[in-house]
Amino acid sequence: MRTTTPFRAAVIGLLALTLAGCGISIPSDPDGTLDEARDGVLRAGVSPHGEFVVVEPGASAPTGSDLSGSEVEAIEAFADSIGAEVEWTVSSEEALVRGLEAGDLDLVAAGLTDATPWIDKAGVTRPYAETTSPDGSPQKLVMLVPIGENAFLTELETFLTEYGRAQSGEAAR
Repeated sequence: MRTTTPFRAAVIGLLALTLAGCGISIPSDPDGTLDEARDGVLRAGVSPHGEFVVVEPGASAPTGSDLSGSEVEAIEAFADSIGAEVEWTVSSEEALVRGLEAGDLDLVAAGLTDATPWIDKAGVTRPYAETTSPDGSPQKLVMLVPIGENAFLTELETFLTEYGRAQSGEAAR
């Protein structure tokens, strides 16, 4: 027996209404990263890398006051935008990615580019800025988040886009 197009449309519409009534929101965070960070603590991992992440010499257990650089400033501004305090972890990229996988970190920054080798271990933001490599080729900067935390990723990407515009003066146009 063949079903008619209006019948199919009615079934699809009913299914959509049923799912909407279940409180499903898209994008979502299965582990609640955005909800936990908002008005709470943003657990950010950084690894020293050029002007992006600078750790003051001699800082044995670096805190926010021992850190500087463009990505540190961006993370602090993002935390402010969601009402969070930043809890910093400074380590190697590998240790930070393990922290993302274990659920111990919400975000990693280390002057990473869109050619990052961590793409199968972490969620990667859209490129939010460009820089030039030592050989003169252009590189696009990204940050890492836990895999599957799409609401958090979306919030961060939206922020980074607006932050980048404000930094470059495009917001005034």
